[in-house]
Amino acid sequence: MESALEQTVEQQRTLLSHYLQLPMTAVARRCAEVWRQPERLQQVLAESVGEMPLCHFFYVLDPKGVQITGNIGRDTRDASASNAVMRSLERTSPASTTKGFLLSDVHVHRITNLPCLTAIQAVIDEVALLGFVAADFHLRDLPMVALGQAEIKQAWVQFRGDPAIRQTLFMQERVKSAIDEHMDDVIAIMEELICERGIFHGKLHYSSSRATLWSIDDPYRYRFHLLDEITNPAFCLAYSIRSYPSQAVVPQVQVRPVFEHFRLLREMDKTVYLRSGSLNIMNGMVGLNFSCDGSHYMPVAEFLEKDERFWFG
Repeated sequence: MESALEQTVEQQRTLLSHYLQLPMTAVARRCAEVWRQPERLQQVLAESVGEMPLCHFFYVLDPKGVQITGNIGRDTRDASASNAVMRSLERTSPASTTKGFLLSDVHVHRITNLPCLTAIQAVIDEVALLGFVAADFHLRDLPMVALGQAEIKQAWVQFRGDPAIRQTLFMQERVKSAIDEHMDDVIAIMEELICERGIFHGKLHYSSSRATLWSIDDPYRYRFHLLDEITNPAFCLAYSIRSYPSQAVVPQVQVRPVFEHFRLLREMDKTVYLRSGSLNIMNGMVGLNFSCDGSHYMPVAEFLEKDERFWFG
């Protein structure tokens, strides 16, 4: 089953296919007329580059996918097709290639080093497949349609960390950090910042005693604060009073329990313990990083349901 991200990517590919198929068909017809005249064929490609300003290179391949012209660009010529084009043709059955158009996977262009798509159009003379004409397009130049945000179902995801850290896990023991000594104050301040002062994403780095915060007033830049700030209630005055965001999917009443739950995971075991924990009230997720360097991302409601037996057996 496709994820929401995969569905969005496929929608964009479908729209780009509709956008590129007609001009590529016209180029293929012109190539068919001069297919056995190499100089004329390259001339058609050079003219096509000028007529399609978004295109960076045109080139032609035989029915087996072997390139038979150079890459014809405005200022550059090169002699070989990309591997992504080869893979696209290999995955395509002979029956479907004779019907016309396909779009390659996104790939990094060998010459320009930019993300690229290649449009590939079958060149047909009456009923025979002569080969293919291909055109390279940088993603940044292609028209992208603003699609509605698909509903993304958040789910628990776990990532293993650095093997070197896991191998030495039982040789280490948690050292009480400065933030551990002021946990009650830190939890109260984080609750105030998120519920009353516009912080929508907050992360506590327990081992290094600091916090990283994202504010709805300045969402593109994060701010970090050290221990003397995040343990001082007066620090809250640095952020303006803001109503709890209507877009938030985490109820206000769950904010403090999340940080209390972080405390539990921090203190429950001296070997496997929480190094950092984050809460984002907009996407409803918590992020956890443990001493073994393993990371978890999970919905708040699911996180609050898990007790110490889930984490530590």
